[in-house]
Amino acid sequence: MMNIKQLTGVILGGVTGLVMLGMIACDGDNAISGSILKTPNLSNASSFDYEFVTQVNGTSLSVKDMILSRSFKFNTGFPPGSGNVDSDMQEAAMTFSNASAKLGRVLFYDKRMSLNNTVSCGSCHHQSLAFSDRQPISVGFGGKTTRRNSMSINNPVTFNNLFWDSRAQSPMDLSLRPVFDHIEMGMESDEMLEKKLAATDFYAPLFKDAFGTSEITRRKISLAITHFVTSMVSMNSKNDKVNEGMAQFTQMEKMGHDLFFSERAACFKCHSGSNFSAPDDPGGAYGAPTVAGTANIGLDRSYADNGKGNGKFRIPSLRNIELSAPYMHDGRFNTLEAVIDHYSRGIQAHPHLDANLKDGNGQPKRMNFTAEEKDALIAFLRTLTDVSFVSNPKYSDPFAN
Repeated sequence: MMNIKQLTGVILGGVTGLVMLGMIACDGDNAISGSILKTPNLSNASSFDYEFVTQVNGTSLSVKDMILSRSFKFNTGFPPGSGNVDSDMQEAAMTFSNASAKLGRVLFYDKRMSLNNTVSCGSCHHQSLAFSDRQPISVGFGGKTTRRNSMSINNPVTFNNLFWDSRAQSPMDLSLRPVFDHIEMGMESDEMLEKKLAATDFYAPLFKDAFGTSEITRRKISLAITHFVTSMVSMNSKNDKVNEGMAQFTQMEKMGHDLFFSERAACFKCHSGSNFSAPDDPGGAYGAPTVAGTANIGLDRSYADNGKGNGKFRIPSLRNIELSAPYMHDGRFNTLEAVIDHYSRGIQAHPHLDANLKDGNGQPKRMNFTAEEKDALIAFLRTLTDVSFVSNPKYSDPFAN
């Protein structure tokens, strides 16, 4: 039931009144205006270090340096120190702090970031699922579905090529695109977002701690989310420990590792380097696809969704892959077994099929893995799971408690 004040707003304001009513209506635990919605629990946030991440060998890496070098430990095709950092990411590096990343964490999980307070970034990116959502395609703020599967978040600090169609050129370029998307989160303007957050009591001190002033602007919001997201570094899997001499593969894991890096399977040619992802530079290291970070992998003979073009989609990192089902841009494969079956015997002929997936006659490869080989590949892929990353409280939802 609407009270008199709400009803009057609808009558007098027409469409505007209806929109505003949607912004103040109750949403279960969350309603809309700052004092009614949940407030974040930041009681232990001061102990979280976002500026440095600890490698499996115990040494620390600076997130600021990672942003500026673009390569650090994860070889994504750039020689060390080559940079290729745009001005936005340079600013992100120079303004990075624990306080700004803490603010970014709150913004990432706050449903106020959507038009009707029903969806946050965290709604489609759950930490326990390697920041994916278990849905073939995701649901936006109005119940409408998006076109594609929510990609997991794995070391975005290494990329300048994001989303399934590679439309974002950096984590900062990505940071607010879902917020202003008409299906995903639906925010209509910078002014609407800024005023909404300014009306929320706890944001003024968070912005002041992060940027020296309580003024809330789109730029600061974008920087803070970028700081939080670029601090999401996963590098403590069993595979990392094996590489550091701190663990050993089982026989099955070793078999899968060797097959992954063999010329027969050639998985490493698209999922390369320590991040198991495609180099962002065209024709770069490890026999990268000719279009930066994307490939047509023969999912279909004719694509309803052509991705970046010609059926080419972003080649994701395989880190934490066992947690992020379903797979592919449309979530068509529910299991890793189904993914491997595709590469084993299901690759479709297409004029733009990636060269790495063609045989010597230019036809789709038929690798015909045995049951044991499939099990071995899956065993190896599971060694890329980083339990510490998906359970680290500094990446958790502060509104959950």
